[in-house]
Formats: sequence, C-alpha cells, structure tokens
Amino acid sequence: MSAPVILVTGGAGYIGSHACKALAIAGFAPVSYDNLVYGHREAVRWGPLEEGDILDLSRLQAVFDRYCPAAVMHFAAFAYVGESVSEPVKYYRNNVSGAVNLIGLSAERGLPFVFSSTCATYGIPERVPISEATPQVPINPYGASKWMVERVLADTAAVSPMRYAALRYFNAAGADAESEIGERHDPETHLIPLAIQAAMRKGPPLSIFGTDYPTPDGTAIRDYIHVTDLAEAHVLALRDLLAGGDSMALNLGTGAGHSVRQVVETVEAVAGKEVPVRLAPRRVGDPPELVADPSRAFERLGWRARHSGLENIVETAWRWLALQL
Repeated sequence: MSAPVILVTGGAGYIGSHACKALAIAGFAPVSYDNLVYGHREAVRWGPLEEGDILDLSRLQAVFDRYCPAAVMHFAAFAYVGESVSEPVKYYRNNVSGAVNLIGLSAERGLPFVFSSTCATYGIPERVPISEATPQVPINPYGASKWMVERVLADTAAVSPMRYAALRYFNAAGADAESEIGERHDPETHLIPLAIQAAMRKGPPLSIFGTDYPTPDGTAIRDYIHVTDLAEAHVLALRDLLAGGDSMALNLGTGAGHSVRQVVETVEAVAGKEVPVRLAPRRVGDPPELVADPSRAFERLGWRARHSGLENIVETAWRWLALQL
C-alpha cells in the first residue's frame, strides 16, 4: 500500500522543509510545491519538488491532478512584517489570493487543509498568555493576510466537505537535530540567528530594540518554539483531520516566554563567546510580551513542545549555522 501523498506548499522553506521531514518519518509522501523565491532547492530531501507559484491556478490544478493528494499543508507565504507595511498589495496578493486558489481546489476535492497561521493575527493582546479566544485584531498587513485566510477557510468549510486546521505559531526557532535543514533567510530578521551570527562575527552587532519595556529586564519577551515541535504539531493535526476530526484553530507555543537579554545570555553560554550588541529604540507596534496558552493543542492533539528548551533551540541553530557560515 502506497503512502498517502501530502501536497506541501512552501516545502522548500524553513518550516515547510521540517514538516516534510516529519511527514516522511510519519509514513506520508510529501510533495513540495515552491516557487523558490525564498525556499531552497537543496532543502527538498523527502520527496519531489514541483516548481510553481500559488498564484498560478492552472499549474496548481496540474499538480493536484498528477499527484491526487490526500491533504494539503500550506506554508507558502511572504512573512516580513516591515515589508508588509510598505508593500501591502504584495502581501494580500500572494498570501490571500494564493491561498484562495489552494482552498478552492481543496474544497472541490474535500481535502483536509493544514494552514500555517500566526500569532500576529492577535495584534497586541490585552493580556497574556494568549488563548484562542483572544480577539484577532492584527496590526499589520502580514497578520491581516493570515487572518483573512483563516476567515476564507472557515467560510469555505461551512459549505463544503473540506475541514481545516489553522495553526497559529508563536516564534519559530531552532533547526533540525541532524543539521540536515535549518533556518536560512535573506534578509534574516529573527533574533536567534542574528544573535548567533553576531557571536560568530559573521554579522553586525545584534540590535536590541527597546530596553525600557515593563518586563523584568526591560527587553521584550517572546515564546520561542522549536521548528521540530511545529512540524510534529502539523502531522498530528493532519492525522486528526484524516480521521474525520472537525476543523480547529490552535496556538502553537510553549506557554513560557524568554526576554531578548535571556536569549543573548543563552547564545553566549552555548557559543562560549560574547554577543556584541547595540541598543536601539523600540520598534513601533512591538508589544512587551507575547506568550501562548497552548493548552488547547494538548487537549485536541496530545501535543506538547518537547524540543523547545531555549538551550536546545540555540544549540541546534548554532550547529546548523556553523555549517552554513
């Protein structure tokens, strides 16, 4: 009996490639669909790569017809918050219109749909930890585009056999334990790889944006989740939907936050080197603290973040980046 095919859009990207590895380990056959604008051909190691854009409906149709997937995992999106503010049409066109193409094809076939969403849909919450009942009030086009796709999914599932999982990530970090794949963005904007690059003297000093937040050490607190934990959550959500489970929206985080200074200290401990830093003003729209309440994901999927200790996140990221830089 052949393995069920899962179409993974953005499968050449950071989280998508880790999901493909997790799918292969779980007995599925991932097929990556990626335009390679931000993805990397060499990251596609657990199944075929179909080059194409999610805005190209006829190309998508041909790939669906060729592989007859059992489900779709959708990671293909633009994800630079600052760029979304300066180029909103680019983000709404790709993130929303492209997703509508995929959702339409999936609904026609009644396929389960696992969607890579984000805690950015919540905007600046009034309280933490953030539960799924927290109002979704995004404050930038990136977060708004993801919220719009969640709305399209809900409206489509209400009138079709398609069911979906909207998985709202907090701060994805770390790399594959075997260093086969990892985080490689250009430009890089994430704190942990930037801190590592600064420690390696392969990048500029790390900018710490804001030291006067109402937090214990004055720097912003975020919930960092290992990319392997994210990938495992996608497989669990997929299995749930394939078994007939209802649609769901779940937070994926650890329930614990770490400040920027704590991240810097952990990088220094792992590297045995100082991270040179530069203090800078707060960025507009950055909340003091974003931490998930992940209890619903455990209740629904039995999922816990097993790899997301900050030291493990930094160690795996360090090993991966040491091979790349």
